[in-house]
Amino acid sequence: MTIHPGEDGIAFRHGGTRIPAAPDAVTGTRRNTTLGDVATVEHIMSAFAGVEITDAEVEVSCPELPALDGSAAGFVAALDAVEELTPTEIALPDREVVVSDNDAWIRVQPGTGQWTYSYECFGVTQTVKCVMPDDYLTGVSRARTIAHAHEVQALLDSGIGQGLDIGSVVLIGTDGYGNEPRYPDEPARHKLLDLAGDLYLAGIPARCLDVTAHRSGHTAGVRMAALLASSRCP
Repeated sequence: MTIHPGEDGIAFRHGGTRIPAAPDAVTGTRRNTTLGDVATVEHIMSAFAGVEITDAEVEVSCPELPALDGSAAGFVAALDAVEELTPTEIALPDREVVVSDNDAWIRVQPGTGQWTYSYECFGVTQTVKCVMPDDYLTGVSRARTIAHAHEVQALLDSGIGQGLDIGSVVLIGTDGYGNEPRYPDEPARHKLLDLAGDLYLAGIPARCLDVTAHRSGHTAGVRMAALLASSRCP
């Protein structure tokens, strides 16, 4: 994978095809976010959001982005050579926008980067609050992919998450972590990391939004990005 400076938003190149990082280019949200034929773009999109990169071309030679250590930290470290936030006219929603699916939901409104995510783990609700992008590097980017102990082999057998190992996931057992977490609430922090990547498909800087979410996944995140990117905000 090679990251090049871009001139017209963020896009991925694979097999000679340019795939814009936009909600209408999403082709899958099962366990990851897939753009065209490039899977697992959410971590690098989160890194772009966290360090405020608006223009980049990501050239890939295989149909899934590298897992690295299961977080966005490696992508953040690779972005030093890419230009940062370009001042542009940004269309923001003019009211609160909500996406819900049973007891999972996302609420977004124009704001100052106040992000909150809650996630139930071990029978306890973990709640993470951060200011984006200020808290991203230390409080979000290092949180690893969540893996339930009984699902690890099934994930690998399905072809999802190639390159992952026990050190690149936060392993969740029936009554506690199966390995050493990087944060006491690492699962909630990784879910916020994923959400930041999915919402950045709308092209709106994280600092311009106040976001509150509970148990949402990639499908809800992409739905919200589509609403934010369009004029169909209810």
